[in-house]
Amino acid sequence: MSYQIVDHTADLGIIVKGVDEKDVFIRAAQAITDLMVEGDISKKTVIKDVSLQGEDFPDLMVRWLGEILYLFDGEKLIVNSIEIKSISPIKLKSTLTLSSFEPEHHQVIREIKAVTYHQISVDKTKDGWQARIIFDI
Repeated sequence: MSYQIVDHTADLGIIVKGVDEKDVFIRAAQAITDLMVEGDISKKTVIKDVSLQGEDFPDLMVRWLGEILYLFDGEKLIVNSIEIKSISPIKLKSTLTLSSFEPEHHQVIREIKAVTYHQISVDKTKDGWQARIIFDI
């Protein structure tokens, strides 16, 4: 498991670690997917380019995970794999490979309503990068 669950009243928090900023954003997207749905997601059906802008890394993380959440809730697509083509504190460009949600092959584990700004952090550490994210469930 590449993330740690943090107890938080009425919400769900995680701490994600990565070797660099690309890795921590990829692992955060994998974590939210893992927290929402289980089942075989190896079937690739859709390739989607995603470009986002934010004010800084924490804002970009909320927008990034919000996009992953929207793809699941709004378009019934599950992130299968991620390629981050470029990232800076204010911009992220990626290509996502997505699988269609199929009730016969997937199960919703928990409903995540939103990615919050509460206690959000994305920081470089002595060992790489770390993000703290709180979800409204």
